[in-house]
Amino acid sequence: MLELKGLYKTFNAGTVNEKRAINGLDLTLEDGDFVTIIGGNGAGKSTMLNLISGVFPADEGTITLNGVDLTHLPEHKRAKYLGRVFQDPMMGTAATMGIEENLALANRRGRSRGLGKGITREERELFRARLATLGLGLEDRMTSKVGLLSGGQRQALTLLMATLKKPELLLLDEHTAALDPKTADKVLQLTEEIVARDKLTTLMVTHNMKNAIQYGNRLIMMDSGRVVVDIKGEEKKNLTVRDLLEKFNIESDRMLLSE
Repeated sequence: MLELKGLYKTFNAGTVNEKRAINGLDLTLEDGDFVTIIGGNGAGKSTMLNLISGVFPADEGTITLNGVDLTHLPEHKRAKYLGRVFQDPMMGTAATMGIEENLALANRRGRSRGLGKGITREERELFRARLATLGLGLEDRMTSKVGLLSGGQRQALTLLMATLKKPELLLLDEHTAALDPKTADKVLQLTEEIVARDKLTTLMVTHNMKNAIQYGNRLIMMDSGRVVVDIKGEEKKNLTVRDLLEKFNIESDRMLLSE
């Protein structure tokens, strides 16, 4: 489904601030894999997602998604293949537009825009049904401005928008880190339900090791811009935070070790 081969990315090359963020990264995902990603600050987790989504180009290497070479495609042309939710709940939505308007934009991702009718009755029925699955009452507030929603409501809406058109790959970049624990648990539960329902191939970056172990069928750890640990199957199911710490001698990082 996804193949990253020989990826390199260096920022500020040739200056005193030179930083090699991705260093010969190789990673292959099977169709339907739900992969959680952990690693210390600067390990290359978010940079990897940015390379996949085309925020900036790779210096070397290739990115292939379901047989399509994305390596040199601009960001806007990758949008039809990808769904992404960021750490900041404000980034994935348009605050001054209504809930249904935001969903309409997401529903037309990757399609040409014309001067046709705005939101159709069929779309509105679809949006109401999908919003109802969130259990937040947003289906009764579809004309409300998104800027009036709480952070958790907004992140749940962003998740719904990112998965509305069933992306070939879902990228979750610490998408619950800015939420309070109770709200974060709700969004993670919604994430698991949507990924399972639509059988989405997913990469989820997290600083919480318990969440990394609990969710998904595979766990990878990044360090210095490459994958250093890859655990799946029964080994992952039986894994504990202590096992992970002892087995891989992880440095004590307050965020990485959060429980």
